[in-house]
Amino acid sequence: QVQLVESGGGLVQPGGSLRLSCAASGIVFRIHAMAWYRQAPGKQRELVATISTGGITNYADSVKGRFTISRNNAQNTLALQMNSLKPEDTAVYYCSAGIQRPTNVIFSSWGQGTQVTVSS
Repeated sequence: QVQLVESGGGLVQPGGSLRLSCAASGIVFRIHAMAWYRQAPGKQRELVATISTGGITNYADSVKGRFTISRNNAQNTLALQMNSLKPEDTAVYYCSAGIQRPTNVIFSSWGQGTQVTVSS
């Protein structure tokens, strides 16, 4: 049974930093690509960053240069370091595990999310 638990969200001022964490259980973590998504008020869920099983990363243009996704396979954890936060980063952030298909990766097994609020 897959379980993903996000933590680390909170209230920060613009320009501040937060580090989100996702603890995974019930899966062989090391063989899954992982991702962070977010959903802001009034908007659809947005892909923020991905990391492959081999550690290759990709980022949405809106966060590139400010956010860093990483994984620790020994601890079965996923992290998102968020720097230079902007009010538009305000959202619920979700961790997701990927399933490898023949031509692409489908992300599923969503966590419950953690709230990030960037406001002065």
